[in-house]
Amino acid sequence: MQKIRHDFNLGSTIQRIRKSKNLTQDKVIAKMNLLQVPISKSSYAKIETNRLNIKICELVALKIIFDVSYEDFFKEFTDEIPIPPEFYGKMPKSK
Repeated sequence: MQKIRHDFNLGSTIQRIRKSKNLTQDKVIAKMNLLQVPISKSSYAKIETNRLNIKICELVALKIIFDVSYEDFFKEFTDEIPIPPEFYGKMPKSK
């Protein structure tokens, strides 16, 4: 059974993915700006250190830049709270 962890650290996951793609923060920021998602170096650094919550548009941009799935950002999220098997398949599918 999968579990959900309450203290999920998305910033460190973003940092880990960025480093695995051999990208610097400056390169990521430049690519985000090219995608019309303006962000400062300070704000991006705060996201990676969990001092600033990420906006949805920023997460979408990072998905494109890193060429990963949304699941890649959240796969470490399952850990502590049981999710009953009957829950799976109950969520509406997006079109």
